[in-house]
Amino acid sequence: MKTPDKNGKFGPYGGAFVPETLVPVLRELEACYHEATKDESFTRRFGDLLRNYVGRPTPLYYAERLSDEIGHRTYLKREDLCHTGAHKINNSLGQTMLAVRMGKKRIIAETGAGQHGVATATAAARFGLECDIYMGEVDMERQSLNVKRMELLGAKVIPVHTGQKTLKEAVSAAIRDWVANSSSTHYVLGSALGPHPFPMIVRDFQSCIGRECLRQIRKAEGRLPDIIIACVGGGSNSIGIFHPFLKFPEVRLIGVEAGGRGDSLGDHAARFSGGRLGVLQGTKTYVLQDGFGQIASTHSVSAGLDYAAVGPEHSYLRDTRRVQYIKVSDTEAIEAFGRLSDTEGILPALESAHAVAGLVKISPSLPPKSLVVLNLSGRGDKDVQQVIDFLNKKKGMNNE
Repeated sequence: MKTPDKNGKFGPYGGAFVPETLVPVLRELEACYHEATKDESFTRRFGDLLRNYVGRPTPLYYAERLSDEIGHRTYLKREDLCHTGAHKINNSLGQTMLAVRMGKKRIIAETGAGQHGVATATAAARFGLECDIYMGEVDMERQSLNVKRMELLGAKVIPVHTGQKTLKEAVSAAIRDWVANSSSTHYVLGSALGPHPFPMIVRDFQSCIGRECLRQIRKAEGRLPDIIIACVGGGSNSIGIFHPFLKFPEVRLIGVEAGGRGDSLGDHAARFSGGRLGVLQGTKTYVLQDGFGQIASTHSVSAGLDYAAVGPEHSYLRDTRRVQYIKVSDTEAIEAFGRLSDTEGILPALESAHAVAGLVKISPSLPPKSLVVLNLSGRGDKDVQQVIDFLNKKKGMNNE
């Protein structure tokens, strides 16, 4: 089955649940995307930027000491080495090029962990566009370094004070802005979420990760990996590395969600462990919601995973059992942050640390000496204070 279908559906998921004013805007975007990807000059320029601006291909690094610790040959796909420090720049550049092609003079974006905001501010500066970034007040406090980076890049960071003051509210604010200003503004949605065609566009711009990985692992090992593992918030880094491997059933694909601080609704962001079918911010997918259908509060130590819905293609892949989804807790992610730092000298983003924790969690059940690729979606500079605060709080609780 080709996904998405002509209606933007991945099986029963996806679609475009939007105000009427956005229907022609989304159609314009979809038409522009299909035209651009068939335009050799567009694809050539995008490829040149990925190579010479972003720094692609990113390395596939053999993590020797981590491999020795867990007993499996483990490679890290080093998206943390991209310009701006995460995979987000791949999509931000692509969508900003589409905005230029459509004649838009302004771009907006939402951000949680700040990496998508930084990437979009970077792309806007590169192409000389006005840029506004919506960010929840709570996320601005815990990702203050990235707020300063966005501002230094010329973007205006607009705090969102409503609701939980995190990513969900930032998305809502960006959509309201887009509805009001769609004639001059393009919304650079940062994850494989939202109304069609965004899940498809984001997936396709991020699939450079998986295509590179496919070539690199064959060159390094002479075969395909047994397992690919990645964290899943909205799902852009994971769908980016998974998608080129979907056609190889022998490769096991594992997504790791944020288990937060407990199993109760409001204590985690694990949509497949506590969510059900619903519609949120333009798409039908698995959503964390209460018994009345109201969107539930979420929690994760990682701002980038702290969201109530998951990308619709992930819901489809979960239903078809092509991808397995697990969860890890805040504590497990913090421990994994320390493990990768200690064994490999790499500070992972807290989002990526969830993937490391997921690998550690499943490693005893894997066949001996399995070949693993872990998508290291971003670097952890932005999270150092968060980690310190978490460890200090835990130390204080243990001393009581």
